[in-house]
Amino acid sequence: MTQSIGFIGGGNIAEAIIGGLKKADAQFLIRASNRSNHERLQHLVDKYSITASNLEELVENSRVLIIAVKPKDVLGVVKQLKNYRLHDKLIISVAAGVPLKVFYKHLPGIAVIRAMPNTSTAVLHSMTGLARGENVTEEQAEMGGEIFSATGKIMWVPEEKINALTAISGSGPAYFYLFAESLIKAGVHLGLSEEEAEILVLETLIGAGKMIAESDKSPGKLREEVTSPNGTTYAALNVFTDDKLEFTVLKAAKACAQRAEDLEGENSD
Repeated sequence: MTQSIGFIGGGNIAEAIIGGLKKADAQFLIRASNRSNHERLQHLVDKYSITASNLEELVENSRVLIIAVKPKDVLGVVKQLKNYRLHDKLIISVAAGVPLKVFYKHLPGIAVIRAMPNTSTAVLHSMTGLARGENVTEEQAEMGGEIFSATGKIMWVPEEKINALTAISGSGPAYFYLFAESLIKAGVHLGLSEEEAEILVLETLIGAGKMIAESDKSPGKLREEVTSPNGTTYAALNVFTDDKLEFTVLKAAKACAQRAEDLEGENSD
């Protein structure tokens, strides 16, 4: 059955989800509204052949409403939505740091799911965390899962785990991008051209990712298998160990989760 989805907001995460749904050839009718940037909305219309709508049209003609605005703007959207008939709608919020209680307070009785995808939706490899609100029916939960399963894998978690999930998979792609950037710079420092270093790093990253995804071995076991005692890889990994990479990663993940928790406090009006 074809489902109608309305995106409120047209930023990067909205485009990533829309692009993924289109690439997956999923059977969804997609509308979008973007209050503050009409050029951005037109870009989405031109690139993905979706329908531009004002908020009233979007709500009336969409069974699922995906709120894809900045966290600080979610409350304003929610207060606008109070003016419309929503009892048969499913609302999905992809904004970090906006707890379900905000929706319970301002839209009592309405079905809401918190979703934390990442921008890899655009290439159909997102890992999306979903937290189910108290008014969501089984049919609506299946619908929400279907939308994000079209662009990757999903994991249902209780809301109290959503900030930890944000720190790992929601923001996680940026960590790998940073490591890739750093390794490219290292390659250039060692005498490779930037083009050579970029090809080497990107193909290595893709290969390592596929090995982790397709092997039945843990990342630790795979690491051990490419690390000969006192060899070249061993020398490199010792530097990471001496510089406490594991501690740095933990510290970064904690900072991300804490910021998500702080945002919940800031956005809990």
